[in-house]
Amino acid sequence: MISYASLSEEDIVLEVGAGLGFLTRLLSQRCKKVIAVEVDPKLVKILRSQISGLDNVDLIEGDILGVPVPEFNKVVSTPPYSISSPLLFWLLERKFDCAVLTFQKEFAERLAATVGSKDYGRLTVTTYYLAEVDLLDLVLRSMFYPPPDVDSLVVRLRPRKPPFFVEDRRVFLELVQKLFTQRNKKVRNAIIPFLCKIGVERKNATKLADSLPFHDKRVRELAPEDFGVLANEIVQKMKL
Repeated sequence: MISYASLSEEDIVLEVGAGLGFLTRLLSQRCKKVIAVEVDPKLVKILRSQISGLDNVDLIEGDILGVPVPEFNKVVSTPPYSISSPLLFWLLERKFDCAVLTFQKEFAERLAATVGSKDYGRLTVTTYYLAEVDLLDLVLRSMFYPPPDVDSLVVRLRPRKPPFFVEDRRVFLELVQKLFTQRNKKVRNAIIPFLCKIGVERKNATKLADSLPFHDKRVRELAPEDFGVLANEIVQKMKL
């Protein structure tokens, strides 16, 4: 994981779920600073003793999703699998150069799923829009102690300039989120509640939905770029 992150002595690395500090100590030898975040008070107590004497490790006790975090430029960690989805969205809203993370295998595969597959969804589209994804090493459950019930994958995320244009990023991301709650419906039917939510009257929402591109397609059949086209069309028509 350290190798995949291409660490240097200039990097400030965020580690989410530092646990017993095994990775923390290795990271501290390769970078300028480690920001180690751990929510479990029992593990924090052990972690403090493990990193004693490491001047370049800052320990933050608390939930990564709720505590202030200093600036960082890389992420290397095996975060708690229970927060994989909110952590990913939290991370994609921040500036960083590279993140190497170990996720549950099924979750990781959703990040790079093909259009229309059972794994294809909000995670796929949002991640594709904001970052390049590399699925790297398989990590068998037997390599952990205690072993979890699932195998894992090491994933690398590298933020990039979005590959297609959207007029309103907030509308685009909310549209993706809303439509994938009804992934098997036709776009026309799935999009009406979204239009009503953003202020379109029901009567006009139905008319607008019928006029949109891809309205006869299933949500799961739309490519990421198609969601961009839909979002832009909605923004344009709401200006009229």
